[in-house]
Amino acid sequence: MLLQWWRQGLWRQGWQRLWRRREASQLSVRQLLGWMDAAPLGWVLLDRHDRVNHLTPRAERLLGVDVGRILQGREFKELCNDPNLLACIRSARRLDRPQRLEWQRSELEIDVLAVPGGGGWLAVQLQSRRTLEAQLQQQERWVGDVAHELKTPLTALLLVGDSLAAQVNKQNARLVERLQRELVRLQELVNDLLELSRLENTLPGLGLRLADMELRPLVELVWAGLRPLADQRQIQLQLEVPPGLLLRADSSRLHRALLNLIDNALRYSPDGSAVQVMVTSRSGWCRLGIRDCGPGLSEEDLEHMFERFYRGDPSRVKSQRTGSGLGLSIAQQIAATHGGRIQAGNHPDGGALIELILPLGGPVKLA
Repeated sequence: MLLQWWRQGLWRQGWQRLWRRREASQLSVRQLLGWMDAAPLGWVLLDRHDRVNHLTPRAERLLGVDVGRILQGREFKELCNDPNLLACIRSARRLDRPQRLEWQRSELEIDVLAVPGGGGWLAVQLQSRRTLEAQLQQQERWVGDVAHELKTPLTALLLVGDSLAAQVNKQNARLVERLQRELVRLQELVNDLLELSRLENTLPGLGLRLADMELRPLVELVWAGLRPLADQRQIQLQLEVPPGLLLRADSSRLHRALLNLIDNALRYSPDGSAVQVMVTSRSGWCRLGIRDCGPGLSEEDLEHMFERFYRGDPSRVKSQRTGSGLGLSIAQQIAATHGGRIQAGNHPDGGALIELILPLGGPVKLA
């Protein structure tokens, strides 16, 4: 039977197809490594024993070596024995998830990302923070230019609206009022978009005026700005903050985050109810919870509520006011720039609970 297959050429055709598949597989690997070599990021590929399998030219420059491929098959610690970098790699293997490191080598600041893969393989990505900061600065300048171009015509239109309002009559009073309202809403939307863009293009910790500050006075200041809206609907503030608690934050940015979160709770609270602000601290972190007395969050809300322009079920909103749909996204980015995070859920006793978690500063009294 084998001889018959050979005569018919089936045997040779089968081997030829198998060989072509092997060559195609090798070609795809070579292509992938070629792309990595040409990338602006540095890459180091390590096997299960932390031996160097591939090292890109960019990685050589960032690591301060110029040895080409002679390190293939040798342990990574022979290439770089920095304890922080080696600990990052070990953590990625042990936890089986990507690990980040802000690494200082000589005068270089390098962002490191260690990514574990299948079969014990691990990829180490290296990027100069100077390059990344230059890109962010360029984008921030572009955002500033756009802000200027948008604000100028909007300001002119607002002045036209004010001029029309001074000459209003019974026939066009409602139209002029609507024009002014929509122009103000558009101006707020543009400002929110620009603020969100700046936050998204800011590295954590950069561009912040950090200082130790007490949280209670800041919450009271935010509520003072919202009090006229709350008094119209007879909504009270219930504030629980332990004395002597200090937070390391940028007061203006944190004021914006709290304003967005408390205003959001105010929108969903029924008339005559209360908005609760509860603060606790533990292990160097501050947990600030804001709870409303509304119907709570749906599964869809929990999945999408921090996305741009997402709006929940309008039947749950107890206020007639509308926002830009960017408030929670901005609060989330402010938390990230402070090295913290924001999370949402439903309180066991009802209503939505949004928690802002940020690092503490100075001596604190643990709750």
